[in-house]
Amino acid sequence: MVGIPIVSHVLPSLALIRELVARRHRATYANDPFVADRIESAGAELVPCTSTLPVVDNDWPADPIAAASLFLDDAIQALPQLHTAYDDDPADLYLYDVGAYAARALAEAQGRPVVQLSPTFVGWGGYEEEVAAHLRKLPGADAYQDRFARWFADCGATTKDVDTFSGSPTRTLALIPRAMQPHADRVDTDRVTFVGPCFDTRDASRGAARPGHGPGTCRPVQAVAGRHPGRGRHPARRRPHREHDGHPREPGRPALHRLHRVLTLGRHEGAGGAARPCGPVDRRECVPRAAAPAPRSTAGAARRRHRA
Repeated sequence: MVGIPIVSHVLPSLALIRELVARRHRATYANDPFVADRIESAGAELVPCTSTLPVVDNDWPADPIAAASLFLDDAIQALPQLHTAYDDDPADLYLYDVGAYAARALAEAQGRPVVQLSPTFVGWGGYEEEVAAHLRKLPGADAYQDRFARWFADCGATTKDVDTFSGSPTRTLALIPRAMQPHADRVDTDRVTFVGPCFDTRDASRGAARPGHGPGTCRPVQAVAGRHPGRGRHPARRRPHREHDGHPREPGRPALHRLHRVLTLGRHEGAGGAARPCGPVDRRECVPRAAAPAPRSTAGAARRRHRA
């Protein structure tokens, strides 16, 4: 596995890596030592590969071309490190994160198969015209494309088109549920398989503690995202839903006033840095995703079991 040291790109695939280890596969994981503890907790062998991505201070540029350039810069400096680690002992299969371009260049140079692990949505039929075409019109986009093309023309990669190289290879595992994929009906399922979410159930008990004690006294948790990790220190927009008491958003879901609400802030913002949403909120740096979704009400679950 070759990844990048952004936690939201590491966590979604750890359960998959742990399963490979449990099945007695030799699993190495090339990534920055910044995330060594998470990788080693899955039983994989860390292959140190330093990164230039701004994961320590989380100071990401707001401009999308500047942000994309950071990933390209990281791939350019990471590829020689990967050759040093794997040229004498190539992997049978390279798994790689969607942002780890150097892994695909290494695999193609070695003639080895690759599978991309995407922790987010993947491209769909029409993505080029609907999204990518607009990005290519942004200032600096032409220079970025040219620099990308010059890099993989000399790095041994067999794919020579920038958009193809940075997109999905022949096989991709999307680590999200299909329901979270935009235009899922237009995704090429011969290339992409939706396998998410891959939960690490060991973390399910280490989340936002629900108030109360004993059966029937704990309220379900609703997580309110404070910021996207890729947005760095830039202010995030938080628009928690306001609901009238007793009127749930959808049948079977508890009304908002019955939820224990948790605002995840990230380590850079702190408990005092965000505007307060309406109502009482438990403000946390981070909450494991498995602990956050609000379960449906007992009555709703009983109705579904009855229908089944």
